[in-house]
Amino acid sequence: MFSRLKIVIGYWLIWIIIFQFSRLIFTLYTIHETLLTGIGEMSKSFLFGLQMDISISSYFLVPFCILLITMRFFSIKNQISWLMVYTFMLLVPVSLIVLCDLPAYKAWGYRLDASPLKYLQSPTEAWASVSHLPVLWFLAFWILAIFLLMKLFRSFFNIHKDTINNKIDLKQAFIIFLFAALQIIPMRGGLQLAPMNQSTVYFSKINFANLTAINVTWNFLHSLSFGVNENDNPFIYVNKKKANQLTDSLYKLNSERISLINQQQHPNVILIVWESFTKKVINQSKNGIEITPGFNRLIKEGIYFSDMYATGDRTDKGIVGVLSGYPAQPISSIIKIPQKADKLPKLPKVFLENKYNTSFYYGGELEFANMKSYLLGCGYNNYVSKQDFDAKDQNSKWGAHDGVVENRILKDLNSISTPFFTTWLTLSSHEPYETPVNTVINGVDDESMFLNSMHYSDSIIADFIDKFKKSRFWRNSIIVIVADHGHRLPKSNSKIEDFKIPMLWTGGALLKTDTIIANTGSQIDIPKTLLTQFDFSSTDFIWSKNILQKEPKQWSYFSFNNGFGFVQPHKYFIFDNIGKKTIETGGPIDFHDLNAGKAMQQNSFADYLSK
Repeated sequence: MFSRLKIVIGYWLIWIIIFQFSRLIFTLYTIHETLLTGIGEMSKSFLFGLQMDISISSYFLVPFCILLITMRFFSIKNQISWLMVYTFMLLVPVSLIVLCDLPAYKAWGYRLDASPLKYLQSPTEAWASVSHLPVLWFLAFWILAIFLLMKLFRSFFNIHKDTINNKIDLKQAFIIFLFAALQIIPMRGGLQLAPMNQSTVYFSKINFANLTAINVTWNFLHSLSFGVNENDNPFIYVNKKKANQLTDSLYKLNSERISLINQQQHPNVILIVWESFTKKVINQSKNGIEITPGFNRLIKEGIYFSDMYATGDRTDKGIVGVLSGYPAQPISSIIKIPQKADKLPKLPKVFLENKYNTSFYYGGELEFANMKSYLLGCGYNNYVSKQDFDAKDQNSKWGAHDGVVENRILKDLNSISTPFFTTWLTLSSHEPYETPVNTVINGVDDESMFLNSMHYSDSIIADFIDKFKKSRFWRNSIIVIVADHGHRLPKSNSKIEDFKIPMLWTGGALLKTDTIIANTGSQIDIPKTLLTQFDFSSTDFIWSKNILQKEPKQWSYFSFNNGFGFVQPHKYFIFDNIGKKTIETGGPIDFHDLNAGKAMQQNSFADYLSK
């Protein structure tokens, strides 16, 4: 009964072995980097990369199973020939991708994706790019690889020749169909919330080891579906010279600055990035219950920035805004393309270079939205995520609730060396808005549940700060609390309110408290603002500005799905790229304001495309 299932599993395993072998070829081709990385670390690439090998092999296996079942009903003779044709159709592109990846990596420093396809639009330039390579030898190896692999599969099929050519019965057909249906699990990388992406196989602080773990065939096909081969900027609204002039005018600064931090002892920094935290919940109540009583109290104990805006509407965009000072993209996300995100400056890396102990805490899966590949390149000494908590403490659908993470951070502080830069990305106020404690704000509608989860996160963060005040670190630390992105809840009549976020600085190292700064700013301004306070270099953060420095214009830019907003003191507009029109305005917006916002989108997206 299971004879044909053995064929299916054998076919699947052969593909997995082929992909493991192709990884070995890659390490030999890049032997210098392999040796620098170390054999121990490189061996882990094979282990972690196995999951992606299994995934792409499962994609190949499903049509194979369907072919086996279908041939039974049509009584096709010489079924091996049909299986060989299907296999040949896979081997041709797979072997080509694997071989092309080798010189591509040498030239560009990242695993092959679909971006080189744009050169096929200009055959002359495409040939000029590869004509210096040993093309004939390349073709010879390609043909040889296909020939040898076809012989391998032919030998495998011949071993099971009698079984393949015999008519399949309904029981065997059902077993194979069931096995094929179960491939959805390895295809998406398991039963976890986040489907497989490059971050799934990232494991090392050495980026070459992570790149080696990637299955290049999976990477190429994935990039095809996610538009990595974007070429033309769809957001050209003004000529390039004018766009550059407008953008440059937004970043002109004078030398005057405000100091908020006592720098004598190299203050510690805790950066709390609060899930879905918008200004709409500050000093607000629901059914007579204050939504964020803890934060409302803390405002009076620190420095509150009252006119801040998120750069995007998703965590993967917000975390890049906060840590790299990089604007969000309207129709894509740079974090999902590791070779682009790897080129961004990183705030924690600057602190690491200045002898700070760096760490990152998150109760969920770092692989979510491909964050892991980005975060591993951020310069953190230590990462704590879902897998680092006991099963009993993974009390949320996403992983460990904020209260569990709070306790872990406080525990780790007992043995941490100073100075330190710690980042905490919260998760409890993420959908489905569940909490591990009794409901405070009642209601089963989304808004009530969201506000209740916000109330819970507020209680945890306030409790964390109250306990941290009693520690030996308080007098020489600052805590920065900011949202990760804008959010539609609680509902408002204005889209601009969905992107307006709180930012609060508190801690014993601040020179003043109970202070409100009304300068218009953005998440992307956090790196330059913070680094300037520490007298650390911030020149790499070209899209970030110092909120505390007097500028010709205070402004903020944010984007959402194919649209953007541009905010200045007492005026703003929101623009829809599809309809190419403003969909919301406030204050006296003029033609120059519109062009400044369009130039910001145009140039920031051009920068994204160029990376």
